Amino acid sequence: MKSLFVEGNSAMHRLSARAKLLALATLGVMLFVSANLLLLAMAVVVAATIYFCIGLPARSALARLKPIFLTILVVALFSLAFNPWPVAVVALLRLTALMLFAATVTATTTIAQFIDEITQLARPLQSIGLVQADDVGLAVGLVVRFVPEILGRYQAIREAHEARGLKARPTTVLVPLIILTLRDADNIAAAIDARGVRRHVNLRTR
Repeated sequence: MKSLFVEGNSAMHRLSARAKLLALATLGVMLFVSANLLLLAMAVVVAATIYFCIGLPARSALARLKPIFLTILVVALFSLAFNPWPVAVVALLRLTALMLFAATVTATTTIAQFIDEITQLARPLQSIGLVQADDVGLAVGLVVRFVPEILGRYQAIREAHEARGLKARPTTVLVPLIILTLRDADNIAAAIDARGVRRHVNLRTR
């Protein structure tokens, strides 16, 4: 299976997973508190500089961002249709900066590190009975793990349409993509149950 993690020895690679996740959460709060265009533009520049210094080839680095950036652009255009242009630009800059830093975190943090840190951060919520920390960590790990798989399938379906001379429409692409993703989710759930992961977690937390 593909992974978003990229081997390297950059400063972000050496930083602990917890520090990166806390920095991402803090950045998210700060970005949505400020509406200053200059500060948001500077945040985008800084986040882009960090992202392009983690050791990825420029073409690969840009390819990773393309699907998410297109979504952000659609959101910004939708905002522009109903709000003054500064509001749309603020949304564009906020989401772009957050996307760049989040991409940096996922590229420099392994799935195991994600699961361990999310599980530890969820422990206080488990102590008051709100969640099962191990389940939260596993869920986040699976989401991060399957993002490249879903993007890869999407690209494969588009290429299959083009090979048949068909135009790739949202309905003809998304329907098979959703079916394949749900089938994988069922298979993974069955594998987890077969290995007794949840039973093991429940016994351990009693």
